[in-house]
Amino acid sequence: MKPVNSGNLALAAAFVLVLAAMAFVEPSTTAAVAPETQRRTRPKPRAKRTPPKPAEMKFSHQATAHQLACAFCHTFPSANWNVVRTGDAAIPDVTEFPQHASCLKCHRTEFFARERPAPRICAVCHVGVTPKFTVRHPFPNPVEAFDKSPRSRDFVSAFAVWFPHDRHLELFGEGDSCSNCHTTLNPQGEGSDEYSSKTPADLGDGFWLKKGTFKTSPSGHTACFSCHAADSGMKPEPSECATCHRLQTRQAGTVDFDLAAAATTAVTDPATRRIWRERNATATFRHEGGLHTEVACIKCHNVTSLDTTDPMSARVGVVSCGGDSGCHITASVDEGGALNFEVLQRASDASFRCTKCHIAYASAPVPASHSSALPGAKTGTSP
Repeated sequence: MKPVNSGNLALAAAFVLVLAAMAFVEPSTTAAVAPETQRRTRPKPRAKRTPPKPAEMKFSHQATAHQLACAFCHTFPSANWNVVRTGDAAIPDVTEFPQHASCLKCHRTEFFARERPAPRICAVCHVGVTPKFTVRHPFPNPVEAFDKSPRSRDFVSAFAVWFPHDRHLELFGEGDSCSNCHTTLNPQGEGSDEYSSKTPADLGDGFWLKKGTFKTSPSGHTACFSCHAADSGMKPEPSECATCHRLQTRQAGTVDFDLAAAATTAVTDPATRRIWRERNATATFRHEGGLHTEVACIKCHNVTSLDTTDPMSARVGVVSCGGDSGCHITASVDEGGALNFEVLQRASDASFRCTKCHIAYASAPVPASHSSALPGAKTGTSP
């Protein structure tokens, strides 16, 4: 027998130990190692970057430096005029914010003083501040498209639109031609629900906006440009913006509108909120209510003297609530006149609020026009 080589024996023993070690490795451990190795080598997906939202900033046309000729900033027509309105509805119009070149005329320092423009300037038009994210806020024109955006809900234009009613009356023939342009907004019609939105169970005699309260007015340029088209030769032409758009001069507190009341009644329709903000006499008057539908518009509204840039010219005198029918102003309070009753209540209780007709004006002192409209006011007899 040949002697065993000690070197070969040691090598064989080592080999057996390796095999034994491999046999006792748990399969789960092997399975866990491979995916982990793959995760280390596979690149992680880059998270989607949200453009930074700039600080809010409002552009004011009221600023003296911004009271320039419209063409200084706005190009007529905008490049997208036939995109925002298409087909036969497309009309040359200003339908987009001014381009950067208009801003640079005055704000070059802010644009180039840093690595990028001051974010607050960008926020006037842009949703985010980044060179690659160019989305802008919706432009207020066309109104039809703008009203579909959340931004329109509480938008208040810096301009009042001048529209001379007296120059247009002859276009609509004789009689009560107001209905050619003004219709009842959100009418109740034959429906049983008289309110614009669901009322709370405990409303009682509290105020809640009713359907058919307001009348519509033409909005946007479509109706105007049907006659004042660029090729019609009729002045003013569509590019003469300043003829109709005039800076607001109305002072705060001259309308019977309360933002909290509008929020409480959950009225979100931009057209309704826009018209409601213009109510300068009685916020609760309902055109579709009672016998109002049988009264001609000119019975209450003096159309020939109406100046759409002056809200006071549209104010309806309280005497129109009386007259021959005497609906709300009667010979005595016993005959049911609403004005008689509320003036009498205020005389006996200074905290009484005149909520039959008013919201913001409800707690205001009774104006002389109301007191003098009551029968017997000059003689001092009871209302």
